[in-house]
Amino acid sequence: MKLEGLKVIDLSLFLPGPAVTLMMADHGAEVIKIENPNIPEPTRSSQFFPWVQGESTVVFRTTQRGKKSLTLNLKEEEGKKILYKLVEEADVFVESFRPGVMSRLGIDYDTLSKINKKLVYCSMSAFGQDGPWRDKPAHDTAAVAAAGILSLTKSPEENGSPAIIGVAISDMLSSHLAFGGIMMALYRAKTSGVGDYVDISMFESVLNASPNIVGPVFGGNAVPKRLSERTHGGNAMLNIYKVKGDNFIALGGGEHKFVKELFEGLGRPEFIDAVTGPAGEGHWPAIKFLRDEFLKKDKLGWEKWFNGKDICWMHVCDLKEAWDSPQVWERQMRVKDPDGNDHIGIPIKFMNEPGRINFALPKHGEHSKEILKSLKYQENDIEDLKSKGVI
Repeated sequence: MKLEGLKVIDLSLFLPGPAVTLMMADHGAEVIKIENPNIPEPTRSSQFFPWVQGESTVVFRTTQRGKKSLTLNLKEEEGKKILYKLVEEADVFVESFRPGVMSRLGIDYDTLSKINKKLVYCSMSAFGQDGPWRDKPAHDTAAVAAAGILSLTKSPEENGSPAIIGVAISDMLSSHLAFGGIMMALYRAKTSGVGDYVDISMFESVLNASPNIVGPVFGGNAVPKRLSERTHGGNAMLNIYKVKGDNFIALGGGEHKFVKELFEGLGRPEFIDAVTGPAGEGHWPAIKFLRDEFLKKDKLGWEKWFNGKDICWMHVCDLKEAWDSPQVWERQMRVKDPDGNDHIGIPIKFMNEPGRINFALPKHGEHSKEILKSLKYQENDIEDLKSKGVI
């Protein structure tokens, strides 16, 4: 596998950091997850994440498989010494605490890079390591709100309040940026012999995902008028329509060929020119027509109507429909372990050396003894560290 031989130390919690190191584990890296001896990884707990499958929460299963768990009290000097020994032979270090915490603990990049100059150290936080918002606490929804996205997430039929986005986009976008940044730094370290510090902001990951929506801001110094924007409800061909029977359909492509196919098929070619043009008021009559038209058939009826037509469309699937779909199973994005538990599959698909899932889930501190023995600690030393609460 592509990352065999890579050693990763993971001090991250919840979703962004663990998602990064999961990608590495799925492609062969050895990932050592550092956990507080008294406070395990939060996603282990059904108090926070109630859905359990087998012996673990679903969130833990889908973010922590294939890793090793070492419990370590990093407020104790002996705990830090163990971490320093691990760093000597590590390639990557990932943490997701608030800015400043690592420095106070004495495990910041400046300290660890003196131990291992090739180390690639990645910090993931809500707003980054500097700037006026660096100390603001935030999880996904707050980061997305700060990036202006929640202000756009409203139904075009309503004037209600913003809606929470149904997926943790700043968590996952930042994890993908972090993965790319770490790989770039590792590539450079091969030739320079020196690692790097990677500073990833959840907030900035959402800003970075916004090139198709910042036109009004950059080009007109203005707040977007949602129903005049193509991606916010102002385009007939990029919109959501209710169908008979409380289901919805999404149109997802506004190229001329799709417009022509749709409106000629519906017997209303007079809408083609306007809908091919800029979003906004010119689309509104077509939008009204489509809202009425789509109510005339149910989900199955529209599926039959669209079949064979070159139109970008899809039913609005519920989450179960999506994960039960043949596309998901065929592409192995949902897989089962030998015990019948579900896992999210590997999205990066290589022809050569494809990733391979290690379904093993680490118990809290399961690998502490194994890892310490690899660092030349003797049995009596390990028992002493355990009695002191270091591990």
